[in-house]
Amino acid sequence: MGFNIFKNTVLLFVLVNISCAGDVKAKNGDNSNGIQVQESANANKKKANSKDIIIGANQTEDYLPLLEGKRIGIVANQTSVIFKSNQTYTHLVDSLVSLEVDIKSVFAPEHGFRGQADAGEVVKDGIDTKTKLPIISLYGKNKKPSAEQLEGIDLIVFDIQDVGARFYTYISSLHYVMEACAEQNIPVLILDRPNPNGSYTDGPILEKANQSFVGMHPIPVVHGMTIGEYAKMINGEKWLKNGLQCELTVISNKNYKRDLPYSLAIKPSPNLPNDQSIKLYPSLCFFEGTNVNAGRGTEKQFQVFGSPFLNKTLFKYQYTPVANAGAKYPKHQNKLCFGKDLSGVEAPNYLNLEWLIEAYQNTVSKKDFFNNFFIKLAGTSKLQEQIEAGLDAETIRASWKDGLEGFEVIRSKYLLYP
Repeated sequence: MGFNIFKNTVLLFVLVNISCAGDVKAKNGDNSNGIQVQESANANKKKANSKDIIIGANQTEDYLPLLEGKRIGIVANQTSVIFKSNQTYTHLVDSLVSLEVDIKSVFAPEHGFRGQADAGEVVKDGIDTKTKLPIISLYGKNKKPSAEQLEGIDLIVFDIQDVGARFYTYISSLHYVMEACAEQNIPVLILDRPNPNGSYTDGPILEKANQSFVGMHPIPVVHGMTIGEYAKMINGEKWLKNGLQCELTVISNKNYKRDLPYSLAIKPSPNLPNDQSIKLYPSLCFFEGTNVNAGRGTEKQFQVFGSPFLNKTLFKYQYTPVANAGAKYPKHQNKLCFGKDLSGVEAPNYLNLEWLIEAYQNTVSKKDFFNNFFIKLAGTSKLQEQIEAGLDAETIRASWKDGLEGFEVIRSKYLLYP
């Protein structure tokens, strides 16, 4: 293939900085949809803020040389974009195809390559209509690339926006990609992105007995790491099968501090439409393991919760979940739910258990409140036992202290950002 690095770096610079007909305009104007784009002219003259952040995908001068002469596989979805200075973006895959980078396959996680599939929906293999590249699903039965699917690939590029919660499955896909690449001696290149929930860690540590695709490693619910940092932890702690380690390179974010607010221009999945949903997701996702709806089937996904079985005198907010683009079969579909609207509250920088406990204590039938999925989400059976025993949120959170302190010691070895 042998493309000229200088020529293509210049071309990609043009792609990144000049608007063209195929570009997508980023949402902006309010706090929920703001895009964080580097303002390079003043980046070094003022105090770092979220607009100064340069994500890994934008650092083409650092990773284009690593792709030269190689056959590439890319793990990507709708968030895998290169931002422009005029608040538009181009998809990473589309940009690299235009540069004649030798892409062999695109590997798609949960929700698919272009991000249209429901949570839990089987994503099928296929062909991308725009680039004509083969799409290999990493969700459903095939969560790990096979040796056959990796045949003829020299390097895997991983570029996906995460939201920093253990049960958000993109980091599970990361594990399996790294494991498959380690087995086949294929290097992995990660283009890092900020974590919008990266300023804190919280929650119970996952116990090995409760490992699943929504929780694979002994980390808390909110891990406070970027994709690149988490990959380094997987490698360094030898969490891959048989203690394997893959050859790993991380293109780090520039000017990023984990306490900087980071707003996502593109929905990371169909039911996380804005900043508020992303901030509330670690707390409200616990309702996925109960008979309470967490906003799927509404326009306020992970910003409201409710159930036909909650006390309507105490839970005055009413809504009816219906099938929509993000949820074909939402919980309590077409049934009136009583609950709370959290879309206007200040999202906490900790796991809020009060909402979960209040719902449990005021449901029609406590024995029907939890389902089998709850323990997988929690990563431990203790949380359900504590709630059923009537413990308050402060007492439960205090029980996580030792586990979190132990995790912080491990986490500190792999952090890339202050």
